[in-house]
Amino acid sequence: MVEQETITEDEAALYDRQIRLWGLDAQRRLRSAKVLLAGLRGLGAEVAKNIVLAGIKSLTLLDDTLVSEEDACSQFLVSRDDVGKNRATCSLSRTQQLNPMVTVTADTEILDNKGDDFFSQFDVVCVTCCSQAAMTRISDICHKKKIQFFAGDVYGYFGYMFSDLGEHEYVTEVLKPKPKRSDEGSGEPAAKKTRTEERETIMVKHSENFVELKDALSVDWTEESNSKKVKKTPSTFFLLQVLLKFIDAEGRRPSTGSVSTDIETLLKIRDDILDKHKINKEVLPNDFFSHCFAELSPVCAVVGGVLGQEIIKAVSKKDQPHNNFFFYNGVEGSGLVDTIGS
Repeated sequence: MVEQETITEDEAALYDRQIRLWGLDAQRRLRSAKVLLAGLRGLGAEVAKNIVLAGIKSLTLLDDTLVSEEDACSQFLVSRDDVGKNRATCSLSRTQQLNPMVTVTADTEILDNKGDDFFSQFDVVCVTCCSQAAMTRISDICHKKKIQFFAGDVYGYFGYMFSDLGEHEYVTEVLKPKPKRSDEGSGEPAAKKTRTEERETIMVKHSENFVELKDALSVDWTEESNSKKVKKTPSTFFLLQVLLKFIDAEGRRPSTGSVSTDIETLLKIRDDILDKHKINKEVLPNDFFSHCFAELSPVCAVVGGVLGQEIIKAVSKKDQPHNNFFFYNGVEGSGLVDTIGS
């Protein structure tokens, strides 16, 4: 539960446009939020930028890996001089410069070594470029502790984000119903309006329930109720499952240094997964897998923008959140929201 804190005069001046957009109460909730961001590749950098600029309380950057040559192309919080150094530490300075009013720290420990209690200090946990085992473990911890959980990744032209907000309440702003005029139903022509009247808005409360990541990823598509949904389910969801299985089996992501052999492995995994669920292979044609290598900056920007926006919406409790997946297909230039596993 995020407790609201007082906004100082300096913060009110800095966040003036945001306060006008989503209100003072929403900004106070953001001002009180403590966020953990694990994984500082290109997508993580985009998320860090977006939520720090929004004015959260604190951000912990967690990554035990070293900056690579590929990072220097897609991760704008580091430079080529940082290659070989810790990714979280090298991202700290530029992240802090984005907003001096946010407390930014770096953690260089291995995510898998973090105990359950470590996550209790945060209001939001967002993990990127992680294995399926790590994501589902942390999702389970956050669900039990009522911590807002997000995950995401980018594979070439494709990307996704997932959210589990538990039992989430939020408000939306709607136009206040027009009062009934006294001359309505009288048969008389309506009187001419001398001026345009502005409609008032009111806040309406809503509530939604989210599922854990393990439930979203373990749907049995052979069941009749689910098999009917396959055609409407974004193909990127099934591509995600193939890629997660590849990472589990190979201990790495598909590499530009071994494209041909990795595509063969990906196609075999695809066949195994789709055959198991009795899904036609047309859902993931062969050419899909030639577009899932490396991490493309434009795709990071799109997915990172949506992921950052969803974190802001969840913390501020303003506007309807995506429940529970967002998929981006850069080949088609399309983005789709879908609820899977509930």
